[in-house]
Amino acid sequence: MKTPKTVPEVKLSWEISADEITAILAGSHSNPFAVLGVHQADDAFVARCFIPGAEEVTAMTLDGSVIGELKQLHVDGVFAGPVSLTKLQPVRYRARRGDAEWAVTDPYSFGPVLGPMDDYFAREGSHLRLFDKMGAHLIKHDGAQGIHFAVWAPNAQRVSVVGDFNNWDGRRHVMRFRSDSGIWEIFAPDVPIGVAYKFEIRGQDGVLLPLKADPFARRSELRPKTASIAAAELVQEWEDEAHLKHWRETDKRRQPISIYEVHAASWQRRQDGTMLSWDELASSLIPYCADMGFTHIEFLPITEYPYDPSWGYQTTGLYAPTARFGEPEGFARFVNGCHKVGIGVILDWVPAHFPTDEHGLGWFDGTALYEHEDPRKGFHPDWSTAIYNFGRTEVVSYLVNNALYWAEKFHLDGLRVDAVASMLYLDYSRKHGEWIPNEYGGNENLEAVRFLQDLNIRLYGNHSNVMTIAEESTSWPKVSQPVHEGGLGFGFKWNMGFMHDTLSYMSRDPIYRGHHHNELTFGLLYAYSENFVLPLSHDEVVHGKGSLIAKMPGDDWQKFANLRAYYAYMWGYPGKKLLFMGQEFAQWSEWSEEKSLDWNLLQYRMHEGMRRLVRDLNFTYRSKPALHERDCEGEGFEWLVADDHQNSVFAWLRKAPGQKPVAVITNFTPVYRENYSIRLPSAGRWREILNTDADIYGGSGKGNGGRVQAVDAGGNITCSITLPPLATIMLEPEN
Repeated sequence: MKTPKTVPEVKLSWEISADEITAILAGSHSNPFAVLGVHQADDAFVARCFIPGAEEVTAMTLDGSVIGELKQLHVDGVFAGPVSLTKLQPVRYRARRGDAEWAVTDPYSFGPVLGPMDDYFAREGSHLRLFDKMGAHLIKHDGAQGIHFAVWAPNAQRVSVVGDFNNWDGRRHVMRFRSDSGIWEIFAPDVPIGVAYKFEIRGQDGVLLPLKADPFARRSELRPKTASIAAAELVQEWEDEAHLKHWRETDKRRQPISIYEVHAASWQRRQDGTMLSWDELASSLIPYCADMGFTHIEFLPITEYPYDPSWGYQTTGLYAPTARFGEPEGFARFVNGCHKVGIGVILDWVPAHFPTDEHGLGWFDGTALYEHEDPRKGFHPDWSTAIYNFGRTEVVSYLVNNALYWAEKFHLDGLRVDAVASMLYLDYSRKHGEWIPNEYGGNENLEAVRFLQDLNIRLYGNHSNVMTIAEESTSWPKVSQPVHEGGLGFGFKWNMGFMHDTLSYMSRDPIYRGHHHNELTFGLLYAYSENFVLPLSHDEVVHGKGSLIAKMPGDDWQKFANLRAYYAYMWGYPGKKLLFMGQEFAQWSEWSEEKSLDWNLLQYRMHEGMRRLVRDLNFTYRSKPALHERDCEGEGFEWLVADDHQNSVFAWLRKAPGQKPVAVITNFTPVYRENYSIRLPSAGRWREILNTDADIYGGSGKGNGGRVQAVDAGGNITCSITLPPLATIMLEPEN
C-alpha cells in the first residue's frame, strides 16, 4: 500500500443532507451522480460513496495511492470525506467490516461514455451503430476496465443496472440520465464478461417495475431464466469473402435460390431428446444441405424467446441468438461453415410484434414505449402480442439497427420478414370499430410502410450481398419493387397464392382436377408482378394440416407419385423455391417442434426416392440457367399446353437468353398416356433430363427412354411423347 497523501481542508461541506441519504438508501434518488463520486469543492476535492455492509472506507486512486479516509455518515454504508487529488479522476475504495476487506471501484467517479453526437443521431433516428453503443459492452474507460451499460427509458424516474456483480441491488449502480436522448448509461468498473444482469426501472409514479431484460442484449440466459448476459464482442475468423463477393456482385433475381426452411430445435436431436448445439448442427446440417443441393438455409426465428411452442416467433431478445443452442459464437461458426461451402443463411425476422412477458419490452419504462398505448393500434388479437410503434423514431431505429447488426456481425445473407401483412393494414384481423384509420381515413399503416422502406434502404445500402424477403399474404402493390419507384423495397415476396392454389388442386382426387384446371393456370397471370419465392413452408404442415404427403389423394403409391409430380412442377415453375424440412423425404407425421424429424423413414424405398428426387431437382434447377435466370421476368416463360383440362396436363417452356430452353410437362392424372402430341420450339432430339416416375425415385419406370424426337412438319414442330402417370418430366434439346 502506498503512503497516504496529505488531505487539504475543504471549505465546502463534504457531507450529504439527510434527505439525500434517505433517497440513496431507499433507491429513489434519480441522480446519485450529483452526490456520489468525486466532486470539486473550491480548490479541493471530496469523495462520497455508498457501500452496503462497510464500517470503514479508505479512498485510493486507481493505482493504489491512498488519498483519504472517509467518514461514515450512515450505518447502512454512506461515507464521505475530503480526498487529496489535483483533478477529477476515478477512485477506488478499500472497504472493511471486521476482518473482511474488499475493494470497490466507484462507478460514480467516472464520466459518461456516450457523447452529444450519440444523443443527436439516436434522437434523429440516423444512428446506424446503436448496437455498438447500447446494451452491455466491455470497454476500458478512464484507466479502468468494466462494462458500459446503456438503455433507452426516457420516461423513467430512475434506472439501475442490477446483476450478480451487485447482488441485484438497484441502489448500487443507478444510471446517468441523458435528457437529450432519453438514454440512461453507466460505466460499471471491474464487472467481468459473463455476468447476468437486468434493468431495475422506477416509473414516473415512483413504482418499481418488474426487472427488464436488456433490449440490446447480445446474449441471454437459457429459459426459463430470463436475465441478459454481458457478452464479449463477437470474434470470428471469417473465411467467406468469396461467398459474400458472389452475392454482392450478382443480380439475385437471376440466381438459383432453393431454400431449406429449418426449425433448429427439431431438425435433429440427441439420443436423449435434448437439442443440438450450433457446432453439432453444423457437423450434420451443413453437409446434408450441400449434398441436397439447397443454396440457402432459412431458420425459423433463432433470436431469444421464452416459450418453445412459439417456435421463436414471440421473441424477447432480438439481438441475442437463443441460448438453446449455445453461445453466439457458435452461430457465427455455423454461418461461416455454411459460407465456406457456398450455402447462404437466412434468418426469419419478427418486427411485426413482440410478446407481453413482463421482462420484455412491454411498458418498458412504465409507459407504452415500444408499443402503442391504444390497444386498437398496439395489440395483436391473433397472437395476443404487442405491436411496435412504427411512428416513434427510436423504435424504428431499434429495429433497423437490429437488421444491420445481423448482417454485419453474423454475415447473414438475408432476412425473411414475418407477418408483413399484419404490419401494413391497420384493420388486420380487426372488426369495425376496433381500429383507427390513418390521417387520410384509410386502413393503410403509413408508419409501417415508411419503416419497411427505411429498413430496405438501409440494409441494401450497407450490405448489398443481403436480400430481404417479405411474407406478405395480400395484394399490396410493389412489395418487391424499389422504394424510389413507390415500392416497399424488398428483394422478394412469398407467393402465398401459389402455395394456396396448388395445394388446393393437389389435394383433390385426380378425377375432379379437370374441373379446377384454372387453380394452376391462374397463378401465371400475376407470376411476374413481384419477385416471388414459392413457399411450401412450416405453416402448411402444422396445426392439424398434416404433412405434404398426407395431403395427397389416393393410395400410398399415388400419394408419393402426386407429391413427386408436384415438386417437379414447382421446381420448373417461375420463382425461387422454399421447402420446409422433412418434406424432402415425405415425412408422414405432422411436424412437431418437440422432437426430431422421422429420419428413420429414409430406410424405406419410397421415402429415400423422394429425397433423391428433391436432390436432383435442386441440382437440375441450379445447373440449367433456363430454369432460374428468368425466374422473375415474363420473357423466361412460354405456355406449351395450358388448356388441356380433360387430361389435366400442363406444359411450358422455361427460357433464358443464350441458353438451352427446358420443357416442363406434367400429367396430374394416374393415366399412362402414350403418343401425347406437344409442340416444341426446335426440331431434333430432346433429352429427358428428369422424370419423376423413374424407378430410382420410387416410380413405375415409365418414360421416353431418355430421348424424344421433335419433327418439323411444315413449320409446325411437334413431338410425340409418353406421359407417365402422375408425373412431371423435363426435356432439353441435345444441340
